[in-house]
Amino acid sequence: MPLPATALTPDAAWHARLVLGFARREGRTVLTRREHEGPLRLQKALYPEGEAICHGIVLHPPAGIAGGDILDIDVRVDARAHALITTPGAGKWYRSAGPEGVMRQRLHVAAGATLEWLPQENIVFRRARARLLTEVDLAGDARFIAMDMSAFGRHGEHARFDAGTLTQSVRIRRDGRTVWREQGHIDGGGALMQSTAGLAGQPVCGTLIAIGPGLDDALVERCRALPVTHGEGGITLLPDLFIARYLGTRCEAGRAWFAALWQHLRPALAGCEARIPRIWKT
Repeated sequence: MPLPATALTPDAAWHARLVLGFARREGRTVLTRREHEGPLRLQKALYPEGEAICHGIVLHPPAGIAGGDILDIDVRVDARAHALITTPGAGKWYRSAGPEGVMRQRLHVAAGATLEWLPQENIVFRRARARLLTEVDLAGDARFIAMDMSAFGRHGEHARFDAGTLTQSVRIRRDGRTVWREQGHIDGGGALMQSTAGLAGQPVCGTLIAIGPGLDDALVERCRALPVTHGEGGITLLPDLFIARYLGTRCEAGRAWFAALWQHLRPALAGCEARIPRIWKT
């Protein structure tokens, strides 16, 4: 299903596309498709945990998204395959004189497959106009774990996010039925930046979502016992849907809490221990 249309200029600075496919072959998850146009790349297929799980590091050589850029990522994980996708560092959304910078992500996970979508945080600079659209389609008992974290502005009086916008949309379907739908819009310097119903004056927010068999109340209680530093965290369990929220002052603290949650969630959903990707430590 196509993602929502956005207002784009015809002379976008970068129009990049990356298509990835993963399949299981004789007990090994292999990269079966890799297509790219423009400055989006998969560094290589890596196996730091053995051949059953394929790690991929997505690179965007320009290092940031500017007004008018359009980035499209499409990932498909076939039956019983297991892929983990991350990035080498924070994504950056630069200021724009008018047009939006857009990233569209389409993720497809077949029955019996697992996709861990774990990019590092996004930094939304002052006067950026950012739009992030994510569509996830799961089949049968597919497992899906995703992290998303955004930092608004940078430290310092002249780097605050007092102008600009971030618009996000997430839709997750299982067998064609929507199980999660979320939309958000933040205006730099707007009321939601300070409101208790919004960011409550905090510069960093994040969401972790886990979907699949194996989620239960006992797991949630173990996760709720994990400490949160430099902010607040909350966890909700819906039928087959685990949601954690972070709101605080530091991306590092939010990432650390999400990583601790992931180390509990992954064994329950995918039946294997969680090892922190080496790229997160560099």
